Amino acid sequence: MSTLACAILDGIMTATMDINRERIAATEAVIRPHIRRTPLVQADLADFGLPAAPVTFKLEMLQHSGSFKARGAFANLLLRQVPPAGVVAASGGNHGAAVAYAAQRLGIPATIFVPDITSPAKAERIRTYGAKLVIAGSRYADALAASEAHVAQTGALAVHAYDQAETLLGQGSVGLELEQDAPGIDTLLVAVGGGGLIGGIAAWYAGRTRIVAVEPEQSPTLHAAFEAGTPVDAPAGGIAADSLAPRRVGELMFPVARAHVERVVLVSDEAIRQAQTALWSHLRLVAEPGGAAAFAAVLSGRYRPSPAERVAVLVCGANTNAVNFDS
Repeated sequence: MSTLACAILDGIMTATMDINRERIAATEAVIRPHIRRTPLVQADLADFGLPAAPVTFKLEMLQHSGSFKARGAFANLLLRQVPPAGVVAASGGNHGAAVAYAAQRLGIPATIFVPDITSPAKAERIRTYGAKLVIAGSRYADALAASEAHVAQTGALAVHAYDQAETLLGQGSVGLELEQDAPGIDTLLVAVGGGGLIGGIAAWYAGRTRIVAVEPEQSPTLHAAFEAGTPVDAPAGGIAADSLAPRRVGELMFPVARAHVERVVLVSDEAIRQAQTALWSHLRLVAEPGGAAAFAAVLSGRYRPSPAERVAVLVCGANTNAVNFDS
C-alpha cells in the first residue's frame, strides 16, 4: 500500500472513530433548536395482512424539508466554518432540500446540484427554500462531480450527503431520539442509499439493538460493499433512484456498518410500491419510494420478525407528488 493510500485510510479510520455516542449526543444538543423531534406510531402488522405483531414506525418524513436529511444539514452548517461563498451540495433531492432549508434558516447562500432523475417535488422544495438549483447529468455521481468543480471555482463549503463526519453525527440523532422514545425495540429496519443515516444510527446503538439495512434490488450499494469487503461501485437504478442510488456507500460509514449492521435485505420496486400504498391506505402516512423501502422488507416477507420480536421501521422521507389533492 502506498504512503498516500495509508494516509487516506488512517484519515478514514480516525474520522470513523469520532462517530460515536458521545459526539452524536453533543451534535444533537447543537442542532436541537433547529430540528423536529419526530413522533412514533404504534401499529399491528395484522393491519397489513401479516401475522399479528407490534410494529413501531419512526416518522422521520415529518422532519423539516420532508426527510431526516435536515439533521445532517444543520450539523454541517453549525459545526463547520462556512465561507462567504456559502455552501454547495450534490443530491438526488432530499439532501439538497435539507441543505437549502438549513441555509435559508441560517442566512447562508446555497447552490444545489441534482441529476435530472430528481423528482419534481424535491426540485420544487429546493427552489422554494431560495437555493440556486443546477441540473447536472442523470445520476447522483454526475451531480457530485459538478458540485466538486463548483467548490474548486468558488471556495464554497461542500456538504456531502453521506460521506462527511458531521452528516453522520447529525443523522445519528435519529437513533438517540428513537432509543429515548422506544427503548425496548429489538430490531430497527433502515433504508440505505449512501449510508449516512444507517451509519449514524448504527454508531449510536453500537450493537445494543439489531440494525437491518434495506436496499432496492436495483441499487444494492451496501450489499455489494459487504460482499467485496469494501465500498465498491454498484448499479444505481429503480424506483427509489433519486434517494437510494449513489454509486457506492461512504467510506466513513462502512466500518460502522460492518461492525453494527446485522444484514442487508434487498427489496423489489414492486414491494416498495406496495409499501407506499399500504402506509397510505392503513395509516394515512405519505412516503416516497425511498421512505417506504424499509417497510417493504417486512411487508414483502423479505424480513420476517420472530415471535415476540419488537420491530421498528424508519419511514425516512415523504417528498413525493403521489398524493394529489387537486384531483
